[in-house]
Amino acid sequence: MTPQIMRLLWSVVETACSKTLLQLDDASLVIWLVKQTKNRGLLDCNETDSLCEYIQSRLSLIRDIVLERQYS
Repeated sequence: MTPQIMRLLWSVVETACSKTLLQLDDASLVIWLVKQTKNRGLLDCNETDSLCEYIQSRLSLIRDIVLERQYS
């Protein structure tokens, strides 16, 4: 996965509504984040697969960041 895609993803996480992200289950959160990232930049099939795997491996971190932001 390229640094550009990683930046797009984390930008999505940072700008998304905390309430929306926290209401989604893991599978829905992955799908939502991939869709939002794809809306910001073109991704081919391989990049989309890599992004899905990356998000799945970082779900706990993503949820922690969102929770922290919600209470700050």
